[in-house]
Parts: sequence; structure tokens; C-alpha cells
Amino acid sequence: MAATETSPGTGSIRAAAAPSMKLAPEESRVIWLLLAAAFVAILNETTMGVAIPHLIDDLGITALQAQWLTTAFMLTMAVVIPITGFLLRRFTTRQMYIAAMSLFSLGTLIALVSPGYPLLLVARVVQASGTAIMMPLLMTTLMTVVPPNQRGRMMGRVSVVISLAPAIGPTLSGFLLDTLSWRWIFGIVLPIALLALAIGARWIHNLGETTKAPIDVPSIVLSAFGFGGIVYGLSQIGGAAAHGGTAAEAAATSVATVSLIVALSVGVVALGLFVWRQLRLQKNDDALLDLRVFTSANFSLAIGQMGVLSIAFFGVITVIPLYLQGVLGVSAFQTGLVALPGALIMGLTGPIIGRIYDRWGTRVLLVPGTFIASGLLWVLTTFDENTSVWMVAIAQTALSLGLALSFTPLFTASLASLQPKFYSYGSAVVGTVQQVAGAAGIALMIAILSAVEAAQLDAGAAPDVAGAAGAHAAFLVAAIVSLPLLVGAFLIRKPADQPMGAPMGH
Repeated sequence: MAATETSPGTGSIRAAAAPSMKLAPEESRVIWLLLAAAFVAILNETTMGVAIPHLIDDLGITALQAQWLTTAFMLTMAVVIPITGFLLRRFTTRQMYIAAMSLFSLGTLIALVSPGYPLLLVARVVQASGTAIMMPLLMTTLMTVVPPNQRGRMMGRVSVVISLAPAIGPTLSGFLLDTLSWRWIFGIVLPIALLALAIGARWIHNLGETTKAPIDVPSIVLSAFGFGGIVYGLSQIGGAAAHGGTAAEAAATSVATVSLIVALSVGVVALGLFVWRQLRLQKNDDALLDLRVFTSANFSLAIGQMGVLSIAFFGVITVIPLYLQGVLGVSAFQTGLVALPGALIMGLTGPIIGRIYDRWGTRVLLVPGTFIASGLLWVLTTFDENTSVWMVAIAQTALSLGLALSFTPLFTASLASLQPKFYSYGSAVVGTVQQVAGAAGIALMIAILSAVEAAQLDAGAAPDVAGAAGAHAAFLVAAIVSLPLLVGAFLIRKPADQPMGAPMGH
């Protein structure tokens, strides 16, 4: 890593000439603070799913309205994340951190005191705006200041955040819902977020250089309609696939189908125009999202692998709670406990896996990781209405180990394949692919589960049998989707360690 110096009067850490392979104390402190803030932000992202039945009762809203509390969050993330690549180069680390945590804290406060559904929906959008900035900020900062020989272990800590927070979210939410009320989901998060904001405002310095490039408004509009349209369209798949017996249900299905077609059409066209505009702007380094990151074959392979893995992973972790509660009849809190061992496995092994990556590279982790993950997805296809809850817990824990072995090398190898000036754009691409692929996985698996379950019920099957058949179909699709990962695991390599700031070939 390049040695650092602080510019007078700015507190900005700048790259100096002499290389160093040690992380400076102030940089280490910034990384740990960003990790903690990202953990809180992502923890909040997964708490609402379990709370939906309670919100329907407490706020007097429909299931569709309640689902929008999650859909709006995903939409906002999909719109904001692609813009972060530019923002992270235009504004300082400190400015972006304060903006992210201020938005997140404000959204959490609004959610805590909201008297009804409309303001709660607004709160979720504000929260998501802050969350969307946090992960690209963390990953860009990490790649900028961490020496190449330590990136694996630091990215292992990032994988702890990405895996542990979403798994703990439903457990925490289930406990609070069973003992207190849904408002406590935000009441517990708010003081932690405010503390992180206060500490960050005091401690965080500005890492790296900023640019003065003007922001391209047409690119922002196209990005919003492109990524937002695709994510919204994917969220409508479940409604379009539903079987309605009544006139109202049939009408709702028809509306969802039209929304699906229109949203995906707008999204695809806008995304095509967005790509075209970025290709033109990047010639002068003015792109909102510089697509030259994809000229690195290793980056492109790792991003493709990550996208496929996210489709299967996010789809399955959405179906498993529905299977546990709808088929096996366990409570929301017990459902969270089933996910907890896997979350702990991912959390505890993250730094160890990072060290292995630093020493041995990708294949020693990625090959067994993808084979374990894919194998466990096939095991899930054998589950039915008579399966023990313990079997589900064991399977999910083993699946989590496979995912832990996969995500850390993918994150590290993808971004390490880029030139340093592209780190912010690469981080934005990673976040965008995860968000869109995750939305696709969730939409696909829920649509399959709902369609098969409805068909089974129409045929006279018992509810638990019908639910088990729907879950089986979803798990089967996820297992099939995972098969290309077995090939990709052999193709992705660890980029050669280079001094920080040195150009890296594409």
C-alpha cells in the first residue's frame, strides 16, 4: 500500500510515493467503522419480511400494500447503487459516510414515529437511500487503502456483514414481534445508527482523491428507469403468476401481468440507452457508471458467478421461511433460529476464508464452496411436509458454509482485477448485480412456489402438501440455476498482487 499523508487543513489521506504493506491505524479505524455501519444498515433491510403479517393487522392494510414496504426498499436500492460509482469519486469519504448514515438514521426515525402506512413507506425509501451508499462506500474504501496481501482477510469481514446481517435480521425481528411490537425493529436500530453517525463524523478522514466531473442528469434518469423498471417488473412476477378464483383476484392478476410487461419493457429500453450513453461518456471519463470495468475478463467472470449465486441464494433464503412456517408450522422466532447457525458459520469463517484467499487464491475456496452450495440445493429438493425442522437447520447451515467459501473470493478477485481508478465503479457494479440478481431470484422462486401451490390446492391437495410441492419446485429451479457455477469456479483466478496505485492490466 502507498504510504499516506494528510493534506493540510483537509484531513484527507493522500497517496505518497513510498510503498507500504501495512494498514495505517486511522485507515483501520475507518474500515471498522464502515463495517459496523454497513452491518446495521443491512440488518435493517431484512427485518420487514417477518413483520408483514403484523403490519397488515396493526395498520389495517392489504398484503399488497405491506409488500411494498419491501419492494420500495429494493427499488430505491436499485436506483441509487448504480449512481454511487460516480458519487464516490465526486465527493469525499467523509461526506458520503455522513450522507449515508444521516439518510439511514432519518428514515429509521420516521419509521419509528410514523402514524400510518404512507409515512412508513416514505421512511423505507429514505432508509434505502442511505443503505445503498454504504456497501459501495465500504468496498471502495477497502480496495483503496488495504494492501493487496491483506485484502482477502478484510473482504472476509465484508462477507460477515453481507451474510450475517441478513440472517440475524429475521431472528431479531421475530423475537421483537413475539415480545414487543414492530416499532421496536426501528427503535433498537435508531440509537445504534445515531452513534455510528456521531463517531464517523468525528473519526472518518477523506481517503483518496476526488474529481470535479459534472454529473450527467440524463444518465441518472435512464439509470432510474432502467434498473428501477427491471426490479419493479421482477417484483410483479408473483402477482402475475397467481391463480385467482374470484373476480377480484383475477383482476389483480391481470393488473400484475400488465405491470410486469410494461415495467420490464421500459426497464430494458432505458437500460440499453443507459449503456449506450455510458459508452460515449466514458471516453472523456465523464460516465456515471464506467463500463470499462467489464474489459477485465476476470472481473466479468466473477460478476457473472456472483449474479448466478445471488439468484439462487436470495431466492432460497426467501422460500425457506415460507416453507418452515407454511408447511412445517413453526413460529416466526423459530424460523429465525433455524437460520442462525448458518449465519454464525458465515460470520465466524469469513476472516479465516479471507486469509486462505490471501495465501492460496480463489480455487481452493471457490471450487469446494460452489460444489457444497449446489449440492445442498439439490438436498433441499428432497424435503416435503414430513421433513424434520432439524434437517432444514442442518441443510441451511451447510449451505451457508458453501456460500461463505464462495462470496469472499468473488468479491476480492472481482475488484482486485481492476485499475484503482475503477474501484468505485466496480463496487457499484457489484452492488447493482447483487440487487438485481437478488430481486430476480426472489421473484422467480416466489412465483414458482405460488403457482405450484395454487395448482395443488385446485387439485384438492391439503395445504401443507401443496406448500411442500411449491417449495420443492422452487428449490429444484434454484438447484438447476446453480449448475453453471460448478464450471465458473474453475475459471476465476486471483489477480497478481501489485503495489497500491499501480496500474492493473485488463
